[in-house]
Parts: sequence; C-alpha cells; structure tokens
Amino acid sequence: MKVTDLNASEYNSYYETYISKVSKNINLIDGFIKADKDVVDFFKSIPENKLDYRYASDKWSIKDVFQHIIDTERVFMYRCFRIGRHDTTPLAGYEQDDYVNPSNADNKSLNNLLEEYKIVRKSFIVLLKSLSDKDLMFKGHASGYPLSARAAAFIILGHEIHHIEVIKARYL
Repeated sequence: MKVTDLNASEYNSYYETYISKVSKNINLIDGFIKADKDVVDFFKSIPENKLDYRYASDKWSIKDVFQHIIDTERVFMYRCFRIGRHDTTPLAGYEQDDYVNPSNADNKSLNNLLEEYKIVRKSFIVLLKSLSDKDLMFKGHASGYPLSARAAAFIILGHEIHHIEVIKARYL
C-alpha cells in the first residue's frame, strides 16, 4: 500500500501538507521501517548543546519537537488502531500545544527520547502488520472529518519529515 493509493476522501485536506512529503514509491510498512532509522539517525546527529535550543523564546526546543513527534505518533497510532478495527465512534481532536509542557521533554536525555520513539514506532509497525488492506482502508472520523486507518499512518510519515525540515531550517 502506497501513499498514491490514498484518495482525498480519506483525510482532512489540512493533512495534505504531510501526506505530500511521503515518497510515492515506498509502501507503508517499509516507509515506517526506513523512517525509523532516518529519524533516529537525524536526532543522534544533532550536537547535544543544540537539543535545548529554541529559535525564539516562545518556540519549542528541539527536544520538545522530538517529543511532539512521539506524542503525535501515539495519537495517530490510536486513531489508526480504532479505525482499523472498524470503530465508527468519532474521535476527538488533538491540541498539540497542551501536550508540550507536561511532557517535560527538556528534562529528558536524548537517549530517553530515542528509546521512547523506537518503542512507539515498533508498536505502530506491529499494529500495521496486523491490519488487512480492508482494515487499513476503513474510514472513521477524527477531529470532525473522515479519516482512514491508512491515512492516519501516512500522515505520521509526512509529519516527521515536516518537523525534521523545520529543525534543519530554523534550529541548526
């Protein structure tokens, strides 16, 4: 299953920003496996003295951004799970800013964040492997809009690409 298999009825147009960043030639599970290595390698390459850097006083640190990537993956994995199990209960929205301060990302080491990311990613990969194509194409509702299980997964792949691009442009 590739991102080109998605159609616009499977997700809110807001997420096109992320979906458009996903390679058109990679299948979903391979994309998650490759991105796992890419994300880990990227964050390991950042000098330790830059991890707490904020390009403006009201912006997140690099650690906050990494924690946001992890938290968002958790939220979208849950959405993928519920929808992939054919649950039609509307799922609530996700206010990312409400999660940043309580996460205490700046008090975590890079190794702690990497461990957390790898475990969440492995869990998402195992979930994806457990879902049939029919399950992945099933549509539920999240944040008031239709969302397929596979769209929830592809959004995550593009979401982390987006934030790595932001870190490269504004933090490093």
